[in-house]
Amino acid sequence: MFGFQFFRFKTKIIIKKTSIITVVCLALLTSSSFAQSISGNLSLLANQQIKLEGFDGLKTNPISNATIDEKGNFNLSYSKADFGVGYLMSDDKKSLLVILGGEDIEIVGEALSYIETIKITRGKENQWFEQYAKEHPRREQALSAWVYLEKIYTLDSLFAAQKMPANNIQLEQQRIKAEDSLFLANLPKDSYVSWFLPTRKLVSSVSNIAQYRIEEIPSTIKAFRALDYTDQRLYKSGLFKDAIESHFWLLENSGRSSSSVFIEMQISIDAMMVNLLKNEKILNEVTYFLFDLLERHSLFEASEYLALKVLNETSCTIDSDLGKQLESYRAMKIGNMAPDISFGNAAYLNGKKQTTFSSLTKVTTPYTLVVFGASWCPKCMEELPKLIQNYVKWRNLGVEVVYISLDTEQQVFEQLVKSYPFFTYCDYKKWESQVVQDYYVFGTPTFYLLNHKREIILRPNSIIQVDAWVDWFLVQGNK
Repeated sequence: MFGFQFFRFKTKIIIKKTSIITVVCLALLTSSSFAQSISGNLSLLANQQIKLEGFDGLKTNPISNATIDEKGNFNLSYSKADFGVGYLMSDDKKSLLVILGGEDIEIVGEALSYIETIKITRGKENQWFEQYAKEHPRREQALSAWVYLEKIYTLDSLFAAQKMPANNIQLEQQRIKAEDSLFLANLPKDSYVSWFLPTRKLVSSVSNIAQYRIEEIPSTIKAFRALDYTDQRLYKSGLFKDAIESHFWLLENSGRSSSSVFIEMQISIDAMMVNLLKNEKILNEVTYFLFDLLERHSLFEASEYLALKVLNETSCTIDSDLGKQLESYRAMKIGNMAPDISFGNAAYLNGKKQTTFSSLTKVTTPYTLVVFGASWCPKCMEELPKLIQNYVKWRNLGVEVVYISLDTEQQVFEQLVKSYPFFTYCDYKKWESQVVQDYYVFGTPTFYLLNHKREIILRPNSIIQVDAWVDWFLVQGNK
């Protein structure tokens, strides 16, 4: 009996030890399958901080950080959740892109600022990236040079008779393109770099294509339209913002007429929305960024189309601030009637109250520019001197100005507008002001140009654009 009990006790110990070993082994296996390292030596950065950050759409996020030891050695880690592209950054703010494809990476060199000394000694995907990053720009430069020479040998009568050089130039262009394509085609299909490099090539090539290889514009635009912005490979690539900017820059600079550019942008927006409407988070991110981009480039037809496209989709939820911003295009689009504004006896002119100027309907000029601004708005403070400078010319041509302030302190407002030669008004309620809400103002400065019926005829984004409209329609039109 005694022997049996001892044996059973011993068995329990063995079982417990086995369980502990199993747990430890599982933990090690889990750790090894979900954590990779970025290590190496940067000899000139001893005792400095180094950090690894990744990309999430338009934002970056910290992944890991460490202190480089006195010999220049460092070690960072990342998990499979961090896949995509990251960048190493040292104290001097110099950075190095790395492919976070699930492999251990080793880097040696002097410092990130001395890129010529950096060598990837471990990590195949990063070695391929490093190789292509060095070779592809040289191929692009050579192609641009050959395109230039091809034009000389085909269009210049001094060289056009020389058929052999012209043929050889075409053959060399084909060889360079084939060599580049072959490198990409030979990358393992299941690697992140096999997706990333062609996409990076697409994004970075638009300037050369627009200038030197215009025959490639249609295929490049088609490739941009095929991008899926809900694809996590793109979302984590650091190319998310650049892809949107490059796509619409190429459309804008494709040599088409303005009406044709708008049609192409409409097609591109439709293509982007196919997948975006399935992901509300990324839809909001892309819409915010693209709407602002189009507005800044004065591509108002396209920004209006984007706004109405998103607002009319009932299958998605739009961030409330974004919704208000987009709603301004539905409620305050060109051709709509702008709301009247009641000033009571609180309007000012040259610092003095104007009790007879009680509402916007009292303006009798053919055109009225309604400006929303504030003393706390830096951009407003840049635009207002230009507004004052142009006011006399505009007024003589039939354009009155009404300035609506979003200030909250009467003394500040009165001090600001005491010398303004146009009508000014403030109810000190900032964003809660009724007129601000009626006009769907979500940022300052905001401009609306109205005709004598209060119809919106222009939504300019700067005084320069207003002055250009005045010169074109009123100055030139009167000649």
